[in-house]
Parts: sequence; C-alpha cells; structure tokens
Amino acid sequence: MKPPRDLLLSAFRVAIGGANPQTLVPPHLPPPPKGRTLVVGGGKAAAAMAKAVEDHWPPDASLAGLVVTRHRHGLPLKRIEVIEASHPLPDGRGAEAAVRMLDEIAQLTPDDLLIVMLSGGGSSLLALPAAGVRLKELRAVTKALLASGASIQEINTVRKHLTRFSGGQVAALSKAPVRALILSDVVGDNPTYIASGPCTPDPGTFADAQALLQHYQIEPPPAVAGHFRRGLAGEIADTPKPGSPQFDKTDNRVIGSAHSALAAAQSWLEQQGVRVINLGEVEGESRSVAQAHAELVRRELQQGRPIALLSGGETTVTVRNGNGRGGRNTEYLLALGLALADLDKVWAIACDTDGIDGTEDNAGAIWVPDTPARAEAAGLDAAALLEANDAYGFFSALDDLVVTGPTRTNVNDFRLVVLA
Repeated sequence: MKPPRDLLLSAFRVAIGGANPQTLVPPHLPPPPKGRTLVVGGGKAAAAMAKAVEDHWPPDASLAGLVVTRHRHGLPLKRIEVIEASHPLPDGRGAEAAVRMLDEIAQLTPDDLLIVMLSGGGSSLLALPAAGVRLKELRAVTKALLASGASIQEINTVRKHLTRFSGGQVAALSKAPVRALILSDVVGDNPTYIASGPCTPDPGTFADAQALLQHYQIEPPPAVAGHFRRGLAGEIADTPKPGSPQFDKTDNRVIGSAHSALAAAQSWLEQQGVRVINLGEVEGESRSVAQAHAELVRRELQQGRPIALLSGGETTVTVRNGNGRGGRNTEYLLALGLALADLDKVWAIACDTDGIDGTEDNAGAIWVPDTPARAEAAGLDAAALLEANDAYGFFSALDDLVVTGPTRTNVNDFRLVVLA
C-alpha cells in the first residue's frame, strides 16, 4: 500500500478523474441537426465541457456558442466562446453573457439544436437579475443565503425567482430541441437544483422563495421584496412548472456526479488493498458531519477493523466570524481532527473537486497523525480557529493545504479518512 499521505492525494486525483468532462460528455452528444447547433451554459466545468463538444463534433457541421465559467477556469477554444466571471457572488460579466445567450436562443428554429452545458457554479455565473432587480441586490441576497447555512437547494429556490436564466426559462424560450448535459454538484442529482435548472421544470414558487428568506431571517432589499410581492400577486409569471408542454422537446441528462467520482476512488483504493466504507453523498453542517464521522471511526476501531471512510456530497457552514477564511472542507477536517486528536493513526483529506474550497486558493487540506503536536509547537489554538471559521489559517500555518488549481470539473466534496 502507498504511504498514507500519498494514498490520500492519489485517491483525490482519481476521484477528479471520475468526473472528467472529456470522458463524460462525448457519449451524450446528439447527431448534428439539419440547421445550426448553438452551445450555451455555465459552471465551473463549462469550459471543459465545451471543449469536449468541440473535440468530438464533426468539423464540417455547424457549431457556435458561448459559455461562462469562473475566473481561471477558462480554456482556449476555437468555435465556442468562453467568458470568465465571478463566483460565488455574481458580477456583470456573467449577467452580460446570459443576455447574449438568451438573445441567441430566441433566434433558434425547430430545425436547429440547443446544447446546454451546466455544472456547479452555474447559478452565480449565469445570474441575470429579473426585471426591476439590480445585480447588487441579487448579490446581497445571495451573500446572505450563503452565510445562513441554507442548503444549495434552498438557495437555488430563491435564485430561480430572482433571475431570468434559471428555473426552466431557457428551455421554455427555445423553439429548437434542447439537449442539456449536466454535471451534478447537488446531493440527489435532481436537475432542477443544478445551476438552478435552466432547462428543468421548477416545482418551487414565489411563496416558497419568500418563506425561505423568512425562515433564515433575511431581510431582502426593497426591490427584491417588491419583486416577490408582485410574484405572489400574480403580476409576474412564475417559473415554468412540471407538466408544461414547453419541456416536451427537452432532454435533461445528468452525465456525472459525486457517485461517479466516489466509485472511481473506491475502486482504486480497493485495488491498493484498502477496506472502504463508502458513505456516499452527505449533507449537513460541516462540524456536525465531522462529529458523526468521528463517532463512526471510533466504533470501527472498537471492533478492531481498520477502514477507509469515504464520502462526498456537500456540507454547509454557518458563518460566525466574517473574517474567517475556512471553506466547508477545511472546516470539516479541523472539526474531525479535533474530535479524533487522541488517536495516533488518523490520516484524512477533505477537498472540493473543483479545486477551490470556499473563496481561498486551496482545494482543501490534509490531517496527519502529528498535526496536533505541530499545531501546539506553532502556538495554534485549533478550537479557537475553528470557532472563528478560520480553518484555512490553521492548515496554512502547518503547510497542510491541498492546492491543485482549477480542476475544471465540479461534483462537490471529497472526504477520506484512513486509519493506518
């Protein structure tokens, strides 16, 4: 078996490979239509997905389009334009790109084909505010939701009712057949929540969106409150709903997810002779998930069974300190390490498959058996840093961050705990 640290990093790389758009996109490409083919979309994997289309599309067939991805996630393409924009808070570049996409979609005919590339991050990158709502007001609501501990499903329920590119509105606009290729970053892989479901019927309503803001005690800007009031009064049409004939020509395909990434990692680990418990996709507060995993590790140890505990999904963080620099994966890892600090054989990694944990430059971090001793020698108060939401600061000081740069895919978290 590889040394534990190498094992952790190699398993993470294998998981990323299991979500590679270059292998996932081509089997789902339809044949070229009689007319032209337009490619649009957004997300952290959008450029890589668009490249896969270019690489496998007939050179003599019509192909053009525009996708938007996060800064530093772009790729040089020849037939499809790539624009980089801000994430997780939206900016004007993404909104302008969305306007251009909608204008092009509106010109399609039934003889054409619309291919929509969607992946995690698409909600912010394609955040075109609804009429009467300004971008800064949309940003304010998004920021408040991200800090509240709301799930991505809840956040996207609100955003669908504040933006023009989401909640089935793209499919409803197109006169051409639609093939949506979706790389899932959402637990359960429901297309309606991935990138806020531009091509999927929306079961949520204005009332649902307003109720979520009330539940999380978020006071929206006046323009947002007014928009919701008009929606509730029926003055603004709600998003297209399940059963609408507008979706008869739409084919939504989830082509990759956390399941494919975890399955690749599990297979590889077992080839190394490691016994794996695959927990699948997990949701919940990062600290709570860490505590549950720590308890499972202790139970397995009591039975004398060495394990590798594997999981994915998406945890959340309720921000208690606005100056903290910890993403959800480093927060999970620090909480897990503190819960298992008395054990001398624990190795663990927690990373985001897109290469960016939170808003810093790292994918995540690694915990090794001597982490507590090195932290004490460096004068680091792990518990205090965790409480301050500054897990990044803790692992950075110990040089235990995992830095990959953009991976150009996104199926959310990768967590692996090994007892070696």
